[in-house]
Amino acid sequence: MSSPNSTAAPAWLTARPIAHRAYHDAASGRVENTLSAVRAAIDRNFAIEVDLQLTADGAVVVFHDDTVDRLLQASGRVDAMSLASLKATAFRQGGDTVPTLAELLETVAGKVPLVIELKSNFDGNRRLEAAVAPILAAYAGPAVVMSFDPDSMAVMQWLLPSIPRGIVADRYTDLDEWGYLTPRQRFALRNLSAVPKVGAGFVSYDLNGLPSFAPSMVRAGGLPLITWTVRTREQAEKARLYTDQITFEGFDPDQG
Repeated sequence: MSSPNSTAAPAWLTARPIAHRAYHDAASGRVENTLSAVRAAIDRNFAIEVDLQLTADGAVVVFHDDTVDRLLQASGRVDAMSLASLKATAFRQGGDTVPTLAELLETVAGKVPLVIELKSNFDGNRRLEAAVAPILAAYAGPAVVMSFDPDSMAVMQWLLPSIPRGIVADRYTDLDEWGYLTPRQRFALRNLSAVPKVGAGFVSYDLNGLPSFAPSMVRAGGLPLITWTVRTREQAEKARLYTDQITFEGFDPDQG
């Protein structure tokens, strides 16, 4: 299913386990997607998966949720807060502040690879891609980008064609999360129909949706298939049957 316009996934993508939102453990003060969790992943030589989105004033920050309620001592949407407001708001655990993409790259500095997810509301807004592309263009370390939204990767293909791109997908059966998409959209996304169009070099598919036809065909066609989120050694064993690498949290895959 590869495309002549694709940028091949690097060999490192399948060489080392990928720490989901970095190597986090909130009980130990390492909150997800923070620099403390990033440094812990570097110490263990894990690749690092992170999430990017924009603040109200256009800064690119490393944060997963649409709202800050779960992690910060505040409430509201990330895209409704300025960078200064986010930086001034403490996490509920640990001593970090919300990092920017620039701070992440400065911390990692090529020591381990980065698997960078661009968050999307499927609304056609491409300000995030426009902000991310020049920052990544100036970064010399190993990195790939990916998104649930194929249009996001199509834009990155145009803005920064040298960086490998991936599609993230699941079964799209949770209508609380995906109900704003049409059945046709969910079908196309679940079956990875945009992989050739956006020149994807790899796919990251929900472990709960494996095995299934579309990711199996992608892998048979030569594209690396990684999976998320692997939280136990038992799940890691399942993942090894159907995929080329795991995105993990909650345990150390190098132990035992």
